[in-house]
Amino acid sequence: MLDYIKLLRPKDWVKNSFLFIAPFFAGRLFDPAHFGLLVGGVIAFSFLASSIYIINDYRDIESDRKHPVKSKRPLASGKVNKQVALIISIILFFAGILISYLVDPSLKFLFITAIYYVLNLAYSFGMKNVSIVDIIIVAVGFVLRVKGGSVLSEVDMSEWLTIMTFLLAIFMAIAKRRDDVMLKLSTGVDMRKSMNGYSLEFLNLLLGLFCAILIVSYINYTVSGALYKHFGHRLYYTSLFVIAGIMRYLQITFIQNKAGSPTEILYKDRFIQITLLLWIASFYLILYMKDVTFFDK
Repeated sequence: MLDYIKLLRPKDWVKNSFLFIAPFFAGRLFDPAHFGLLVGGVIAFSFLASSIYIINDYRDIESDRKHPVKSKRPLASGKVNKQVALIISIILFFAGILISYLVDPSLKFLFITAIYYVLNLAYSFGMKNVSIVDIIIVAVGFVLRVKGGSVLSEVDMSEWLTIMTFLLAIFMAIAKRRDDVMLKLSTGVDMRKSMNGYSLEFLNLLLGLFCAILIVSYINYTVSGALYKHFGHRLYYTSLFVIAGIMRYLQITFIQNKAGSPTEILYKDRFIQITLLLWIASFYLILYMKDVTFFDK
């Protein structure tokens, strides 16, 4: 039973918490009219993501067996029957589509989840082997999650929020590719075909570039006109935790060479966890407790 649970990769479902970003930034996260819909949306995305994970693992069985970590996955290790895995994938797909319709009969959310599924299906069937394109597809998936949350919560998704989500996802994907390159250099084995389009120097350059753009974009967002009008100058205080978190992620990437799984980092790295909690707490105080005196001008 445990192997079948691992097949779904429930640890990666944390990525679907991005659906809460739009209502959180809008100060409407706990709106009772929409919170239940957001939870349903997270479940829909999780089911669809797990369906894709299974398909991807099915196609990568041989290459995963060469990987020191991926070789332990249920399909690569042979602990789960391939035909059974495909049946589970189909069931998860239809369950995800059904829930997508139930949480939003207007079909807007269903349209977003359908795009997400088709895009990631294309990724599994070849696009992941095209360098740069593979990173962009991963980043667009995160943007679609945030867009889905904005649809279900009926809040506008600002241009800055779209840009930051995209940049953050690009940044993490580049760090993951760098980890794959380091593994290739140490073992001499190509874990994915897209690695032929990456080098350590190229990825280091991209990391520095997107790190700078991401920080500047976040600061610009916190001082943008619409937010300044509603919350004053105080949101830029939260930049401290964003910068600290990015610096820690870079430290993990360059010093420890362990940026292979952003999800694993989130689960295991105490510094990242504390920084994220402090960022959420500071944003919560500013957006949801506007009358707190120590934040006044």
